[in-house]
Amino acid sequence: MRIAVTGASGFCGGMVARAAAEAGAAVVCLGRTPGPVGEHRFWDATRTEPDLTGTDIVLHLAAAVGDPPPGRASEATFRAVNVDGTARLLSATGSRPVVWVSSASVYAPPILYEYRQPGRSGYLLPSPEPITEDHPLAGLTAYGRTKAAGERLALAAGAVVLRPRAVYGPGDPHLLPRLRRVVRGGRALLPGPDIELSLTAVENLADACLAAAHWPAGAYNIADAQPYRRDAVVQAVCGVPVAHLPIPLVSAIATAATATARLTGRSPLLSRYAVDQLTTGVVLNITRARAQGWTPRRTFADFRSEHIA
Repeated sequence: MRIAVTGASGFCGGMVARAAAEAGAAVVCLGRTPGPVGEHRFWDATRTEPDLTGTDIVLHLAAAVGDPPPGRASEATFRAVNVDGTARLLSATGSRPVVWVSSASVYAPPILYEYRQPGRSGYLLPSPEPITEDHPLAGLTAYGRTKAAGERLALAAGAVVLRPRAVYGPGDPHLLPRLRRVVRGGRALLPGPDIELSLTAVENLADACLAAAHWPAGAYNIADAQPYRRDAVVQAVCGVPVAHLPIPLVSAIATAATATARLTGRSPLLSRYAVDQLTTGVVLNITRARAQGWTPRRTFADFRSEHIA
């Protein structure tokens, strides 16, 4: 079996490429820079179709990611990879099975309800019902919007689409470093009360990628077996206790930072999207993927014991 992995030089793609090689597959890494294993074929998703000659399955993880400054330039940059790059890939795949890795960032925010404690102002917290794959799509950022547009192309072409949330693991360049930025004065400063949320171990995502080539076409949520408490995760990552800040205060700071980012063209230090991610608990229903025989084997406790001192 020869498996093509796009974006193999990245965090998730690299893990998937290594897992495919460990499973005995010949791996072809497609991207601008080589992956960790196998053959490298140069591919710029913004310009050309990939060379898939001799490959049997395509695992597509190449993407423009992050929380960019607002504006048309960012939207165009993300669209060039996440939408136009997807179209180029699908044009080249022919009849090969395609697993297209999307994100839970494509979902519209969950329905909120008011939460009150005696003597305190109220908060809007998410519904306790886990989000299924039928939940409305409405990405809140250039990343979420373009991933939603890209996955519509993939689904129309008969691909399997995976929607992980907040992928973490060894070498993570995104989630865990961002969490550590909230530490000030020996406390991790978080907006609002504690919430429950889904996270996805990168090993669980890799297992799903390798299995999903044989699943029926459609969208599948991918996450760890159980959701986590936000404060416990942040405290474990940062090594300091959590202190809660009023959501309106943090939202005002994020609004000001976003306005500055529009003027400077730089990513905001604190964005409204980041505040939403920390205050809106998104829990994914993974029943559909489990029904295909996939089981998430890794937990945050495993990662903590192996990689967090």
